[in-house]
Amino acid sequence: MAFLVTKEAPDFRATAVREDGTIDEDFQLSALRGRYVFLLFYPMDFTFVCPTEILAFDDKLGELAERDCAVVGVSVDSPYTHLAWRRTPVEEGGIGPIGFPLVSDMSRAISRAYGVLFDEEIALRGLFLVDREGVVRHAIVNDDPIGRSVDEAVRTLDALRFHDEHGEVCPANWKKGKKAMKPTTEGVIDYLSKYAG
Repeated sequence: MAFLVTKEAPDFRATAVREDGTIDEDFQLSALRGRYVFLLFYPMDFTFVCPTEILAFDDKLGELAERDCAVVGVSVDSPYTHLAWRRTPVEEGGIGPIGFPLVSDMSRAISRAYGVLFDEEIALRGLFLVDREGVVRHAIVNDDPIGRSVDEAVRTLDALRFHDEHGEVCPANWKKGKKAMKPTTEGVIDYLSKYAG
């Protein structure tokens, strides 16, 4: 989890259900180098909070594509369970034909490598933002009952992209279009001066 931040994202080869509903037996994370990636771990298919997160990320795929960011879901389910979940309508507890791949981590090796494996059974709600060079730049892990904020994930991606493009740093609660700071003492003083008085 947090210990991976600033380090190369653990690569993996695994079976995944692709966006078109086909099974890819040789899905590789490093094949996405050159793009930003949200690696989205979740406990299990056909559960309660998980479909809300999967569908929330799916709803943001257009915005993420504009930011050159892919999403990859990972759970300990089999690819056939992923397929069944995709084929089940939302109103019946499924997720329908989402637009990003779901990786099968039945061996739990991927969840273990990212530090999110809980009791050697399921993955906690880990979210990792991997940059274009394959380095983990952001990580959060939530316990099973706590869903993640996709809006905050997008804000974090915007901050990383802004820093990568401009070299400035993004203060607390920074949002796209807002003022950032130069990474100098003067830059901080200038930014914080609006709070003085």
